[in-house]
Amino acid sequence: MNLLQGKTAIITGATRGIGKGIAEVFAQQGANVAFTYSSSVEAANQLEKELNDKGIKAKGYQSNAASYEQAQDLIADVIKTFGSIDILVNNAGITKDNLLMRMGEEDFDKVIEVNLKSVFNMTKAVQRTMLKQRKGSIINMSSVVGVKGNAGQANYAASKAGIIGFSKSVALELGSRNIRSNVVAPGFIETEMTEKLDDKVVDGWRNAIPLKRGGSPEDIANTCLFLASDLSAYITGQVINVDGGMLT
Repeated sequence: MNLLQGKTAIITGATRGIGKGIAEVFAQQGANVAFTYSSSVEAANQLEKELNDKGIKAKGYQSNAASYEQAQDLIADVIKTFGSIDILVNNAGITKDNLLMRMGEEDFDKVIEVNLKSVFNMTKAVQRTMLKQRKGSIINMSSVVGVKGNAGQANYAASKAGIIGFSKSVALELGSRNIRSNVVAPGFIETEMTEKLDDKVVDGWRNAIPLKRGGSPEDIANTCLFLASDLSAYITGQVINVDGGMLT
């Protein structure tokens, strides 16, 4: 049995890394997938084809989730094409790391706008549809950094901690309508981004993790699959750390 058969999911920032992993797993489990990307048109076309080949309906949308208007337009387009939205995964995010003494105002504002404001924009845009349906699962991507902080990432940590507070509030507001809101907090996940790091640094991180390895996009995707499916029907307002025991 496919866990997401007949459901429609929208995933932001899905052309690489964690977002792509989520899109692939959701499609394998029978979900129709609408996904967003900011600039990588070629990767989006490739992903769209790959997902459609799995026998589900998939479509990529070039959209900036940090824009309130674009988020509203996007949801209207997705509903027109897919008919419903059962699952929202807010995954789009950026980093602009620096020590606080060197961090410019613009680098703070941009990270808050892309990582945190986008979650407000997308949730606000999808809310009416989910309220009408009287069901929905909202999954917001935070980070272990949002739970415990990290030197050199005050802007990123603030955005990811903000996502946790926002998600818990949404869970309280929308629970009576059978709309669930949960958070996934990934630890060290090995993606295209981490491949550029120094091998020694990466080995150091792996050794500090109880499971002695970095996570994969699929590890995060499987947790999102659980939260998107009816298996988690009685779970809302929670933060699930998917970090190999890093925060234990």
